[in-house]
Amino acid sequence: MTPSMDLSPAGLLALAGREGIRTLAYRDSRGIWTIGIGHTAAAGPPDPCLGMEITHQEAIDLFRADLKQYVAAVNQAIKVSCTQNQFDAMVSLCFNIGVNGFSLSSVVRDMNFGRVEAAADAFMLWDRPGEIIGRRKAERVQFMTAA
Repeated sequence: MTPSMDLSPAGLLALAGREGIRTLAYRDSRGIWTIGIGHTAAAGPPDPCLGMEITHQEAIDLFRADLKQYVAAVNQAIKVSCTQNQFDAMVSLCFNIGVNGFSLSSVVRDMNFGRVEAAADAFMLWDRPGEIIGRRKAERVQFMTAA
């Protein structure tokens, strides 16, 4: 069994930068109510809705709480050793596509079979909506960057 990892400070900043921070609830590109740093009802309470507003600190605290389930999901799904950058990139992907999507993804399958390049390429399969492509390219670069 591989030792559990945690999101690095650099990984946290990269993910927060990809998500952005918004203190007033909004609908994301798929129409899902979102607040703070990518928080949706899928991550648990509170459920963002029209008119909801939080402080900057509440957004950060909510983000840190939300991250725990995605960090745990990556630790559970990945059965091989990985670099910190690979782990951070996979947490970013998991945060964006959800635990189920990540757990069943070819990123996980390829990584667990030791096919690192194929796992990196598999990030690009998550290409909907179209505006996500830049994020996927950044995650792939992060994944392939030696730590």
